[in-house]
Amino acid sequence: MDAPLPALTEMPSPQFVMSGEGRRIATYLWGDEDAPTVLCVHGFASSCRDNWVNTGWVRDLTRAGFRVLGVDQRGHGQSDKPHEASAYGMDALVDDLLTVLDTYLLDTVRYAGYSLGARVGWQVAVQAPDRIERAVLGGIPDGRPLARMQIEQAKAYAADRTPVDDPVTRNYVTLAERVPGNDLNALVALAEGMRLGDADPDPANPPRQPILFATGSDDAILAQSRQLADATPDGTFVELPGRHHFNAPGSRVFRQAAADFFTQGS
Repeated sequence: MDAPLPALTEMPSPQFVMSGEGRRIATYLWGDEDAPTVLCVHGFASSCRDNWVNTGWVRDLTRAGFRVLGVDQRGHGQSDKPHEASAYGMDALVDDLLTVLDTYLLDTVRYAGYSLGARVGWQVAVQAPDRIERAVLGGIPDGRPLARMQIEQAKAYAADRTPVDDPVTRNYVTLAERVPGNDLNALVALAEGMRLGDADPDPANPPRQPILFATGSDDAILAQSRQLADATPDGTFVELPGRHHFNAPGSRVFRQAAADFFTQGS
């Protein structure tokens, strides 16, 4: 009798890719080596496990016939977590993903990103259009959400648990502490570093690939997301009923729409 197959949502051991400046970026693989690959990139203070495995994305995408390549962005998960703001920025996050694709010898992939991962995905699709066939961008254009964080309050809390007065900053601290293994100092450094040269997605220079935008009906950025979809030549939009920014990744409507969208490109 054959041994039972492992659960599709188990985490394999991370395979580390070295960034251009020597940072370790954790990656994870599921599915058939010959299947088309979906690169999955999580949001701020999340991880591959939290954003894509625990929510059923890896299970559903592999069942739909895709190979999934998950990444812990720098500062998250099993990847290196520098505490210097200079280690973070859009260019660094984009370069990390292109290095991952090069290391895995992947010329092109489908892309799934949420929140920060969607913002980075927009940029990869614009800057390296030959590498992204089509993309699902959820919870965008929250491109500079970290600019609303009061850095000094967050630093004081990370240092000695000084109470945070600013409600937005308090929400981000709560979010950061929700995921086991998060390093609050690294995440505060990321929030600070992302202000250096980052900007909102530019609707005047959108990706030209097919892009599916998805945002929760209760997310404050719903209208802006629709506007980005309208500004994208091959953009479509799906609203996720009853979901806000922090629980949208678990939406079954989101997972199904993404799987259908990726299948269209097969």
